[in-house]
Amino acid sequence: MRGGDWLRLLVLSAVWGASFIFMRVVAPVLGPVVTADLRVAIGAGVLLLYFALIRFKPRWRAHWRQYAIVGAFNVGLPFLMFSYAAQHIPASYSAIINATTPLFGTVFSVLWLGDSMTRTKGVGLLLGLLGVATITGVGPPMAASASFVSAILACLAAAASYAGAGIYIKRCASHVNPLESAGCAQLFAAVALLPFWFVAPPQGQVDLNIALNVLGLGVLSSGLGFLLYFRLVRDIGPARAMMVAFLTPLFGIVWGVAFLGEALTPAVLLGAAMIIVSTLLILGSATRARPLAGKAGLP
Repeated sequence: MRGGDWLRLLVLSAVWGASFIFMRVVAPVLGPVVTADLRVAIGAGVLLLYFALIRFKPRWRAHWRQYAIVGAFNVGLPFLMFSYAAQHIPASYSAIINATTPLFGTVFSVLWLGDSMTRTKGVGLLLGLLGVATITGVGPPMAASASFVSAILACLAAAASYAGAGIYIKRCASHVNPLESAGCAQLFAAVALLPFWFVAPPQGQVDLNIALNVLGLGVLSSGLGFLLYFRLVRDIGPARAMMVAFLTPLFGIVWGVAFLGEALTPAVLLGAAMIIVSTLLILGSATRARPLAGKAGLP
């Protein structure tokens, strides 16, 4: 990899790590539904504008079903779950648990694709589970609260949804241009979430700080972030681009401490290290078995 590739990888990881602090700021004010919907709507707008500039026309009639399913499980549901979690737990917790996506991907691949469960994968799964247990069981006093537990479960549901969407993309949507799918799926997700505004309207007053964080979430994390990711995949290959899965939680921790004053406890560091190592074991095993074509959880 060239120096420019490393720089883009670090920038992408920093941008996706920042998405968790954006949600941590916005979700308590706007609520999870509005936060998630604004994110995907703005992200879709950025990508569709890019399509217009390069004169690329999505194949709506041919691929609408794939857009809808990917939009639901790779965009809408995960973003909604992380936005819900952002109301109750530190941004660093969400960023770390997002890295469990390959763990769920391994389980789903064994169950649905007939992949073998190797010893390395098994060790990775066990280590990842222990990492989550370390964060949730040896965390701050709020660990005993129902809201804390529900937020952790929401993050795990988001990671599982990413993994399930990855399996679907591999089996049923591999013929769709990935960037096309990212833009159009976000548009479908934005439309699907819109009716729920009436069920869960904004909960606070919007000021300049909230507006800027919403723009950061939509423009940077869901718009330009996707463009940068797929450019990286094209230039350095999907296996190397997977390194973003290890770097994103680290940036999530750094940004949470630097901008939100979150506590950096030994339990968080230990749990993060265990989850990242488990991800490394699982993705390393998958890379040796066959080239990777999916994503390790897009925040």
